[in-house]
Amino acid sequence: MSALDERRAQFQRYKQDVKERGKPFYPYAMFHDTVMSLVVVSVIAGLAIIWKHSDILGPLIGPEADPGTISFVPRPDWYFYFLFYLLRIFKWPETVILATIGVPTLCLILLLGLPFVDLRRERRLSRRPVAMVAAALTVLSMGVLTYKGATAEEAISAEVLAAVPSWAKQQGFEGNKEAVAGAELFAKSGCVSCHSYLGTGSSNLGAPDLTEEGAKNKGVQFQVDHLKCPSCVNPGSAMPPFAALGDENLHKLAVFLEASKGPK
Repeated sequence: MSALDERRAQFQRYKQDVKERGKPFYPYAMFHDTVMSLVVVSVIAGLAIIWKHSDILGPLIGPEADPGTISFVPRPDWYFYFLFYLLRIFKWPETVILATIGVPTLCLILLLGLPFVDLRRERRLSRRPVAMVAAALTVLSMGVLTYKGATAEEAISAEVLAAVPSWAKQQGFEGNKEAVAGAELFAKSGCVSCHSYLGTGSSNLGAPDLTEEGAKNKGVQFQVDHLKCPSCVNPGSAMPPFAALGDENLHKLAVFLEASKGPK
């Protein structure tokens, strides 16, 4: 008997067994799943309504974001901590594609393909050692990555901050204390999330590279005004205002930017 005939015979035995001892998936089990799905959706909708119209579950909207902060540590929701920590293992930019797309996509393909690969009828855990070991390793690895992601210290700003002496040497402003202080503030404030500087950071939303910003000779006051209100100086700018940093810090940043005339 061929494998196809065997599977057909198994299906006929299953149909006969359902007819004699149980109920078919359709419509009984399907009806139960539909009802349970409606219950879950109703509960979620009810909680959303309660959250919207009362303070039982906490504020609907948190405090207004402060673009001038230099101490905020961004964190994803807890169920993404494992992926968050993968980005610490696969360093940007050479291998980050593996953490964000490669590994999750590979795991998803394996999960989707499992029913087509494992065609055995045996379901007892004691007789499925490979599946049990794979499941245990998956749960363990995700648990460890989640824990590591939850307890990881923010390292991005520290890595950028460590590059400041190299910036000062390449740009030639080692002796300018205010420019060095501005460079440190630039690193700690997360400016490299949108801008690039001497190969550090990335360009997002059209943000320019600032390595040779000072060569444009715009002046310190222009830089301060632009940092305070980018859209006022450059209409349509997507850059948020940084007036919350204070005049003293804005002046340091402006001096740093004007001292950045390109590598010597």
